[in-house]
Amino acid sequence: MNKADLIDRIAADCGMSKTQAASAIDTTVESITGALKKGDRVALIGFGTFSVSQRRARNGRNPQTGATIKIAARRVAKFSAGAELRKAVNRGK
Repeated sequence: MNKADLIDRIAADCGMSKTQAASAIDTTVESITGALKKGDRVALIGFGTFSVSQRRARNGRNPQTGATIKIAARRVAKFSAGAELRKAVNRGK
């Protein structure tokens, strides 16, 4: 499922226009992104938690040349699935 499929599904299930559904999705993504930029966690009970983690600087290898390169420290977004999502995925179709 991609963004267009999600917009279609939300518009059909909620009885709203595709423009409104797209706006709702965009606002949700922007809100989560803004919170993560500030270093906050975003917890959606039953679905999962978005958080920011710090990765230390480390040495890596260029796979083509084998040369050692330095990889800078950085912040990365993480997602941990909630209990309900894990159960739903394990139940299958």
